[in-house]
Amino acid sequence: MLRGNAPATIDEKGRLKLPSVFRADIEESWGGDFYVTSLTGESALIYPLPVWQEIEERLAKLPSLNSTKKKFLDRTNYYGQLAAADKSARILIPPLLRESARMAGEVAVLGCLNYLEVWNHERFLGRLKDQPFTEDDHDVLSKLGI
Repeated sequence: MLRGNAPATIDEKGRLKLPSVFRADIEESWGGDFYVTSLTGESALIYPLPVWQEIEERLAKLPSLNSTKKKFLDRTNYYGQLAAADKSARILIPPLLRESARMAGEVAVLGCLNYLEVWNHERFLGRLKDQPFTEDDHDVLSKLGI
């Protein structure tokens, strides 16, 4: 399981070095190939390739004219790119996504159970402030048994 936050840096070539706190779990469970994408262009989603392939298999079962499927694929394909970790455990963030998400320098790498989410640090702090955790959120989680 990928959990927690690990500060990291995007280097001058646009590469993210996988934080060591996540690296062993990823390599052991899924290997070194990834699909790097986004839904909004505000953050990067780094899926181990086997996890992304499971998502694709579920999507393939939906009707081709399903509008939500089409919107999802439009966005994840526009921002998306296959990537492989190099010998130094670095992953290239696609230039289009890097620019859209303002990824340069300090970033926050968040574990999201079976994928990573990477945010410009300042943008993420603003998001936390703008989208507080509400009583309604507590109620939804309670109904889900969490």
